[in-house]
Amino acid sequence: MGLWRNKEFRRQILLILGVSLLTSTIAFLLSPPSLLFILVLTGAILLIEVLFARYRYRKMARLSDYLKSVNEGNYQLEVDEYDEGELSILKSEIYKTTTTLRVQADALHQEKAQLADAMSDISHQLKTPLTSMLVMTDLLTDADLPKDKRLEFTERIKIQLERIEWLVTSLLKLARIDAGSVQFKSRRIPLKDLLEKSLQPLIIPMELRRQTLETAYCDSTILCDPNWTSEALLNVMKNCVEHTPVGGILHISCTGNALYTQITIRDNGEGIDVAELPHIFDRFYRGKNSSDDSVGIGLSMARSIISAQGGSIQCESQPGSGTTFIVKFFG
Repeated sequence: MGLWRNKEFRRQILLILGVSLLTSTIAFLLSPPSLLFILVLTGAILLIEVLFARYRYRKMARLSDYLKSVNEGNYQLEVDEYDEGELSILKSEIYKTTTTLRVQADALHQEKAQLADAMSDISHQLKTPLTSMLVMTDLLTDADLPKDKRLEFTERIKIQLERIEWLVTSLLKLARIDAGSVQFKSRRIPLKDLLEKSLQPLIIPMELRRQTLETAYCDSTILCDPNWTSEALLNVMKNCVEHTPVGGILHISCTGNALYTQITIRDNGEGIDVAELPHIFDRFYRGKNSSDDSVGIGLSMARSIISAQGGSIQCESQPGSGTTFIVKFFG
């Protein structure tokens, strides 16, 4: 019998029998007729104890089977009894733990899928320039190749190497941010200085495209890591510049209040389709208007940097009406 293997059950039965034997002996010495009553009472107590122990044993067996199923990866089972008592409390705690494990397992499965997709995207982003460089390297081995072509291919190889370097560096930065290993060195800095620092690498590209820069700076200061934050804003501004036509306008403004400081970056480019808006900050996402050189990582990095410092970024756009990025830093 399964119950008899339980040490606690054996001890309880032996204790009841011992007490019953002692009581029966005393009853027989004092009043022999009462012996029958004592024996009947003892039998009833033993029967109740066995029935109750079997009831508890079955519930414990169900819990054991439930935990075995969870251990095998079946998180869909539920404990649907909510009676009061220690076993019910235990079942409730087990169910809570199972729910947590199920959520963690789903999250882990999703992360694995995202990692697989990311690795596929990275492989594709690296394969394209590497293939191009291999072809041009073979062409450079031709002794009869004209000098101007040799210089052209060498320049193209340099551009592709710079693209690979930027991609690898960006991925390493994103990995550090995701892992929480980046130590942001926050300090209060005038917002105007931060925006001008972010804009500096874009001045010449904007001049070549004859784009106009409109600014409406405020006197607010912002608490952030200047280097990381300027890189995030640069990625946002660069995206606007790339999607603004020749002769277009890039408008940058900022406002501040007691709750947050807001930076608004707006272009008058082709805009973004409504269906694409929810995905523009996704890693490696490339919209239908993306350039051939785009790898879909700049806006993702911008969001990661801003979010890691407690800020937020959102995008508003309509096809043909330009795009507006709104960045908020709280505190």
